[in-house]
Amino acid sequence: TGQENGDLRKIELNPTDSNTSISDKPWEDPLFFIEGQLCQHLREIFQDSQGNLWFGTNNYDIMRYDGKVLKYFSEIDGVDNGRITGIVEDALGNVWFGTSKGLCKWDGKSFTSYTTKDGLLNDEIWSLLIDRNGLLWVGTNTGLSKFDGSNFTTVPIPKAKVENAKTIYSPDRITGIAEDKDGNLWIGTDGFGVCKYDGKDFRNFTIKNGLCDNTISELMVDSKSNVWIGTFWGGVSKYDGKTFTNFTKDGLIEGVEVGAFFEDQNEDIWFAAENNGVYRYDGKSFINFTEEQGLITNGVLSIFRDKESRFWFGGWGGLFRFNGKSFVSVSKDGPWAK
Repeated sequence: TGQENGDLRKIELNPTDSNTSISDKPWEDPLFFIEGQLCQHLREIFQDSQGNLWFGTNNYDIMRYDGKVLKYFSEIDGVDNGRITGIVEDALGNVWFGTSKGLCKWDGKSFTSYTTKDGLLNDEIWSLLIDRNGLLWVGTNTGLSKFDGSNFTTVPIPKAKVENAKTIYSPDRITGIAEDKDGNLWIGTDGFGVCKYDGKDFRNFTIKNGLCDNTISELMVDSKSNVWIGTFWGGVSKYDGKTFTNFTKDGLIEGVEVGAFFEDQNEDIWFAAENNGVYRYDGKSFINFTEEQGLITNGVLSIFRDKESRFWFGGWGGLFRFNGKSFVSVSKDGPWAK
């Protein structure tokens, strides 16, 4: 599946390019190569408090656009982290990256890595969240870790009783973490549904409770406190605190593997369905964006609108901009401007 597959080869960039810090020419995966693209598999987009745009890739480490220069960070800069699966910023302005080789922090000058040697439960990270109290929650391949800035604590997650669980990667993998307005954590699992944690007790939700599928890809809590749940085999569910609405099973959208949730300034909900483009939901109906609007990828993994109102879409094939009507592929030269 698109969420889990690692890249086939590792990128290396031209040593004569002053805006990069990796050597040699990039490998080109013929399945996803688009001429001039920043990378072939882009899965995370984030803007920090300084206005820098950060891009996390599937196997090409980290990119940053500071408004003038696009820079690639790699092992020369102290980064050798492969797949980037989460980007968040703490109250001090540190930018944290969940990676396939541990937790990584950028303090504005350099990178610091945290691994199992520092107490992290597992180095392969799949989800990341900083809660309202500043605690960093790290969803790994073997469970959930909590980091207070000094120490990691493992938080055991009780498994729901699921018959014939369709685990994709690991039965203990934490695939998504979201926080609601009451401070509850919603935790996605690999084959065992969703778990709600109020700091003391856990409550599991599965197909038996109305969820569309037990194998979770991503979670988001919207401004109305609805929990949006993307799955691998059942599409998308919305939980309003009482009942589940299953849009895919109800026939309102197509596509069973759903993720990349984003809520825009109009409170419209955006998400991607692999091989079926991107959907926008205004609370009443869905609009589907596909190749007809210039979206030349079948797998969008991240959606983000920045402070300058630029709308970014990342996935298989690289980075794309959306102007409200159509999509355009983004090269090193942009389009970056508003």
